[in-house]
Amino acid sequence: MNRIDRAERIGRRIGGIVAIAAAASAIPGVVRSASQSGPISGRPELVFTPARLLAISVGWFGAAAAGWRPLPVRLGRRARWLLLGGGMTLYLAGLALAVAGRLALGSSYRPSSTLGAALAPDHRLVTTGPYAVVRHPMYLGLALAAVGALAVYRTWSTVVFVVQVPILVVRARREDELLAETFGDAWLRYANRAPAWLPLRLRQE
Repeated sequence: MNRIDRAERIGRRIGGIVAIAAAASAIPGVVRSASQSGPISGRPELVFTPARLLAISVGWFGAAAAGWRPLPVRLGRRARWLLLGGGMTLYLAGLALAVAGRLALGSSYRPSSTLGAALAPDHRLVTTGPYAVVRHPMYLGLALAAVGALAVYRTWSTVVFVVQVPILVVRARREDELLAETFGDAWLRYANRAPAWLPLRLRQE
């Protein structure tokens, strides 16, 4: 086994461990979603509940496992090193950003679906931490992690992860609408200051 083979093997193992830890950080919010929810946007019957989320997760991870097959591409060592270095950077930074967003929300965190979103009964408008830079750090982090995973693992499942990124945009818009309805002028002031996705320039309040 040459150096790049060993490096890819180690990087992929580290990536798997970090992904499990990142997923575990969402468990408290999933459990809390079993309690009474606050304002809801979209179709209430499609808002995630723990049982519904468990069923979807089992199906999603099962499909990902079935599609975890190498892409039919041949790359030179230099390309593999570049993809490993750049991919791990995006992957780890993306998961760190997603977890930071999750922790910043605290008890206000609730998982949402593409067609339905719900806030916690005592939901607060979080504008600090990563939310001071972008309005959707969790989704931005997941998008970066998906691209990084494709570069590092190069499987059919990671292609699907990247293809699913536009779904995050739809979710973000639905959550923005719900927050705007709930917090009114406070959310508008925040939205005028913090961009939705790319922190190219923060506007002053």
